[in-house]
Amino acid sequence: MPILPKLAHADLPTAVAAAECVVKTHQRFREWVKPGVTLAQVDAFVAQTLADLKCRSCFLHYRAGKSPLFPSHACLSVNDCVVHGTAAYFGRPLQKGDLFKLDIGVWHGPKGKEMIGDAAWTYSFGKPTAQVRKLMDCGKESLRRGCAELKPGNRYLDWARTVQGYVENECGFHLVRGLGGHGIGKKLHQAPYISNVVPDYQGEWPESLLSCEPGVLVAVEPMIAIGTGAVKQVGNQWPVYTADNSMSVHYEHDVLITEKGPRILTAALEQLDDVIV
Repeated sequence: MPILPKLAHADLPTAVAAAECVVKTHQRFREWVKPGVTLAQVDAFVAQTLADLKCRSCFLHYRAGKSPLFPSHACLSVNDCVVHGTAAYFGRPLQKGDLFKLDIGVWHGPKGKEMIGDAAWTYSFGKPTAQVRKLMDCGKESLRRGCAELKPGNRYLDWARTVQGYVENECGFHLVRGLGGHGIGKKLHQAPYISNVVPDYQGEWPESLLSCEPGVLVAVEPMIAIGTGAVKQVGNQWPVYTADNSMSVHYEHDVLITEKGPRILTAALEQLDDVIV
């Protein structure tokens, strides 16, 4: 089993500040946004806000595997696009009926001591349908229930059991397969990988049996679709879509595991009005 990176006490204030930068960017986005904006305009707004907050995107020019460099300051995903939408992939302005996922990641802190903040939230343009409202509420509640399991004495498997049990058994929706949360700190992606579903076979998710130890900082992120847990991509290009083109949501918190339990650094996102009119 891997030894997980832990947050040094001296880095805690910077990690908290990085998470606060992400929250403030979402808050300012919510005050600014209106129907009719384009993804390019949203991305430019995020870039300017991050500059105002004296931080910078940790997504811009990021590379994962064989994918090209990520070209945008934020991940901007609409409707059936689950995650990793770019500012240029979706041409028309956002309008009533659209379900928009905004994922913001930042570097913040003194040079050489920067820390990552990374959190996503889902917004509806116009009043959502009853089904989409249920999907959004399911996403937020699954995140709340899952975060409560990130405490000493539990394993990361307890997160997945709780999230999957709620989303798929109680709500009747589908967690996206093959995507999950991750450790953060001085890197955007580090151990542990945190699946949103329990493993189907031994060895599929080795970190599932690791204990939730104090000092580990994670970004946990249920991604949920109405019709399927399967996804599709065009080659190695960034956007990831639901395989059946059904609507999807994405919610993500930064959580520090402490001796007393989970400390949610991005908890203020839960107070956002998620309907844009």
